[in-house]
Amino acid sequence: MERLDQIIRKRQRVEKGDLLYRQGSPFTRLYAVRLGHFKTYQVTRNGEQHITGFQMAGEILGLDAISSGTHQCDAKALEDSEVCEILYSDLEQLFVEIPALLHQFHRMMSQEITRDQSVMLLLGNMTADQRFAAFLVNLSSRYVARGYSATSIQLRMGREEIGNYLGLTIESISRLIARFKKLELLEVTNREIKILDLPRMRGIAAGAKS
Repeated sequence: MERLDQIIRKRQRVEKGDLLYRQGSPFTRLYAVRLGHFKTYQVTRNGEQHITGFQMAGEILGLDAISSGTHQCDAKALEDSEVCEILYSDLEQLFVEIPALLHQFHRMMSQEITRDQSVMLLLGNMTADQRFAAFLVNLSSRYVARGYSATSIQLRMGREEIGNYLGLTIESISRLIARFKKLELLEVTNREIKILDLPRMRGIAAGAKS
């Protein structure tokens, strides 16, 4: 861990709304999110955004650029955030010195691929209820992995951004929130969501009737 700390070049503050990197820019480093939340998105030829993910503290940004050498999306801070920069050439040298670290890195990339595949399932085969439930269950599991509550989620993204990510309209997201509240699955206060029945929410995400 001491050697890993040594290759972290600097901590970088990223203010809300600022870009960490742009789609098409050269890849030279990874970014470990230390504080805050980000969204990644691609911009189509006609200027429309397609959100590809939301990242939080403890996660890595830039992994998608390793194979191509260029970033495949924009990364924008959803709130005032901080990242640790890791020069990829330094990391590769560290893999040679510490083979076990390379194994851990492969595990992390595998988890990232699995998450991307889950998103494809969300957009391809699931109903609107399933998509929204799966989105909340996914956030819950990621919060738990970082030592936070499984049922109390502070959303850093707006309803329009959630809809964009899930392939739904903002009106659909509003209807889903109202429906889940009526079913006593959720309590909502501004952007704070409290999941009242996590096992049932998992069931809906898996295809059970709501």
